[in-house]
Amino acid sequence: MSLSTFFTSQIDRFTTRWPLLLYATAWTSLLTVIVAVASFSPEMAFVSAISPSSSFSRGCQKQGTFRVPLELPGEIVCLPTHLFVRSKIDLIVPPIFAAVVVAGSAWVVRSMGLLEDHDPR
Repeated sequence: MSLSTFFTSQIDRFTTRWPLLLYATAWTSLLTVIVAVASFSPEMAFVSAISPSSSFSRGCQKQGTFRVPLELPGEIVCLPTHLFVRSKIDLIVPPIFAAVVVAGSAWVVRSMGLLEDHDPR
């Protein structure tokens, strides 16, 4: 097999699978967006709840503390602000979590057979 024949066969194989690749790309993009929204929305809710403009942060009278939101509205828990600082692991955990969820979702899609090509050749 010559080199030009090899490249031609590879290009033909790629172009015949173009709809399947487009379908896989669309699913992967959709799953990635869903995971991003699902992983960052609780973090954004927490950050907005403990921000200085939030009513939760105004419940404590002691300087250097803020109120942590709880499920029961009548309870107030005031914690020192030095307990809530960004660490280096905060930058690592969300992307790893997102990658695991996307990979798991892709395995579910693959196990359901959504990406199988049923066209007889």
